[in-house]
Amino acid sequence: MPAIDLHGYDFIPKEFLPPGKDEYWLRDSLYPAPKAWRALRAEEIAELERRANYCRDWSRVLVRDPFDPGLVRGCSFYGLVRLGALRDRLLRHHDFQAPAGIRNSAIVSCDIGDDVSIQDCALISHYVIGDLCILSRVDEMQATNHAKFGNGALKDGEDEEVRVTIDVMNEAGGRAILPFDEMLPADAFLWAAYRDDEKLVAALARITQERYGGKRGAYGTVGSRAVIKSCAIIKDAAIGERAYIKGANKLKNITILSSEEEPTQIGEGVELVNGIVGFGCRVFYGAKAVRFVMGRNCGLKYGARLIHSVLGDNSTVSCCEILNNLIFPMHEQHHNNSFLIASLVQGMSNMAAAATIGSNHNSRANDGEIRAGRGFWPGLAVSLKHSSRFASYALIAKGEYPAELNIAMPFSLISNNVHKNRLELMPAYFWIHNLYALQRNSWKVLRRDKRAIKAQHVETDYLAPDTVEEIISAIAALEGWLAKAGVSNDDERVRAIPCRGLERGKRSQAILRPLEGLAAYKQMLRWYAAKTIVAFLDSRPDLDYARLAALFPAGEERIKEWVNMGGQIAPAFRVDKLRREIGEGKIASWDAIHGAYREWREAYAQDKARHALAVFSLLNAQAELQGAPLLRAELAASIETSAEICRRIYETRAKDFRNSFKKITFRNEREMEMVLGKPGDDPFVRHSFEEAGLYEEMSRRAISRL
Repeated sequence: MPAIDLHGYDFIPKEFLPPGKDEYWLRDSLYPAPKAWRALRAEEIAELERRANYCRDWSRVLVRDPFDPGLVRGCSFYGLVRLGALRDRLLRHHDFQAPAGIRNSAIVSCDIGDDVSIQDCALISHYVIGDLCILSRVDEMQATNHAKFGNGALKDGEDEEVRVTIDVMNEAGGRAILPFDEMLPADAFLWAAYRDDEKLVAALARITQERYGGKRGAYGTVGSRAVIKSCAIIKDAAIGERAYIKGANKLKNITILSSEEEPTQIGEGVELVNGIVGFGCRVFYGAKAVRFVMGRNCGLKYGARLIHSVLGDNSTVSCCEILNNLIFPMHEQHHNNSFLIASLVQGMSNMAAAATIGSNHNSRANDGEIRAGRGFWPGLAVSLKHSSRFASYALIAKGEYPAELNIAMPFSLISNNVHKNRLELMPAYFWIHNLYALQRNSWKVLRRDKRAIKAQHVETDYLAPDTVEEIISAIAALEGWLAKAGVSNDDERVRAIPCRGLERGKRSQAILRPLEGLAAYKQMLRWYAAKTIVAFLDSRPDLDYARLAALFPAGEERIKEWVNMGGQIAPAFRVDKLRREIGEGKIASWDAIHGAYREWREAYAQDKARHALAVFSLLNAQAELQGAPLLRAELAASIETSAEICRRIYETRAKDFRNSFKKITFRNEREMEMVLGKPGDDPFVRHSFEEAGLYEEMSRRAISRL
């Protein structure tokens, strides 16, 4: 048979066909029920040929009724092509309109849905295209028999060298994971962080291979009502419904998840290779991504580069370079001269301009790492070295830090004092000096959470069991340094004390305002415990003091280890149980693993309440009051704490308006108010006062039941 006659056939090599199957078996498996295709009639073939269409064997072109052959013009068909119903109608996507029909295109072995518009597409090969799609001016769109659509699996007969891996957290590849289209940040963390658990790592690779690997012959897909226009190369792509893709340069080995509730958009100049784009994402303006996973509702734009990285839900990345990272949800990075290299960033984070995280290796190999807890905030022109570790809500002041850092105190300001040649740390800085930013961060990320389906719970409160345990450890460290310095807990004259262990090197290190930080940490613990108990009691109207106290019996050990699993906070014992069951094969699918995350979410409110009761017990071990009277007193005091937080939030905002330099660009105060508003007009300030009122109501209801 001449080679031209094979065009569109033998998609799957015969040695990879299952017994009794033909090359269309995976294509046909996409349909839950057989489609009512029929052969073309003689008059339809004649009409098609009059319209300058070509096919060597028209018997291999099947159609569905109603079918108007006059809407197919200037096309070539090869292999088995099945066309849906085709009627004279106009399709529209915003201002872009296209008449239904197939014009000036080459179609090779495809299924095309009802009332589709395909125009000026040089090649569409081995795709299943949904209903009411628009495909316009696509240079090349094809799928290979070994397409994996960005999943880190192998098809029959493939060599291990072609498997797609993502080297998160470490450039040397020691934490490599396999991407897949249902991956959550928790999955990536479970896989990458516990590398000493060899049974777990092997089981996760096996689960992924079994789910996504195996038989050859899967077709590329385009979901219903998707729009693809003015694109160059689309190869081995699975594109969800309602996706809007325009002007992309290259989409190769890719899954683009999209739905009516969470449509995904890909824009001009974009190049995406070997990866997964999550539901509701927006990738625009020359962004590049290679070996990656993007979570739900993420933005990648303005030339941003995302390479060998997993980006959590609700994150926005512009201009910058992100390489070898695992980033949990709600990450913001908007600056062309910022770099994030070989790091674990645990969410609710913000990168300033010129921040270079992982700028240099203090070793001979590229195997360093940076670990940063929630709320990581490196300031302008910060340069950090591998390997370093930061507690939650670390604010790093401008400067080039010459050595590795180990910052275990949360909510702290870290400074490089060049004049004194020392590293300085101010504990509880956010709580003391910028409560507006701290509280607003939690409010802001909740407002920006546009996920229609929240596949994983993300903790957005800055005070949660993970950060509270960091505070408890920080208090112990502070008290130790104070004792070593011979400072009493009531000596208010102390401005700084020496410490060690924050930085690698011989230069001096200091804790600034240690007593103020110690008092703030203890206030934060009381506020966390009170508001957690109030929220739990409000959600459980059946509870009185006796039932509440039974959650944490006297003498029971506090849960001290908590794990940030991709933004979801869970007790370490639950994570360890999951790891063990995966390694033993008791949990053997990603669906089951995700089911465990849902179970954790259901248990979290009670886990958190038990932890809050334990924190109360820790804080009040020597108190005269005990039992219900003590708890009532703590909750009553928390009402005042809530009001104090509101006052400080307002004062922080008002201070900006009293700044004389703030006024110098305005002719008068009225102009300033028209441009900037008033402190009380700030949406977050208003929200804070509303929340304080609600909290007081909840607290008084809770107190009345105790």
